Amino acid sequence: MQRRMALRRKLHILKTLTNSKSVKKSSIIMDAFLYIYKLKLQVEAIQREYQYLVNHIQEVKVEKDGTRYVVRVTCKKGEDLLVSIIEAFEEMNLNVLEAKVTSKHFFGMEAIAEAKGHDIDSRILTQTILNVIQRPTGNGAIN
Repeated sequence: MQRRMALRRKLHILKTLTNSKSVKKSSIIMDAFLYIYKLKLQVEAIQREYQYLVNHIQEVKVEKDGTRYVVRVTCKKGEDLLVSIIEAFEEMNLNVLEAKVTSKHFFGMEAIAEAKGHDIDSRILTQTILNVIQRPTGNGAIN
């Protein structure tokens, strides 16, 4: 008797979770199976979309503040990416005063850099960093 009551409670929970209109036990179980299968497909679609976004995100923002530049970079992780960006700063005679970096799911950096005695066009700095992050993985070093 207790097993029947437990089974009825479980079937009722399944019926509620899946919004099943069925009354037969086999139909409720089949509705639950289909519901779980649809959830699995949704999870797979979300994972594909997430992977696409992680692999294709590319953003560089440069804001000039007096003689300082605030540089924000978001892109796919790559080998030696941070080193390549810092080398690009050095080639443009910029001193990095402060930098914050994250690389959990993608590469993210916010840096404050200062020009060494000259002014740099923000568009040129943006394009230079875009060129660095668009290089294929493994070829990050600046030549």
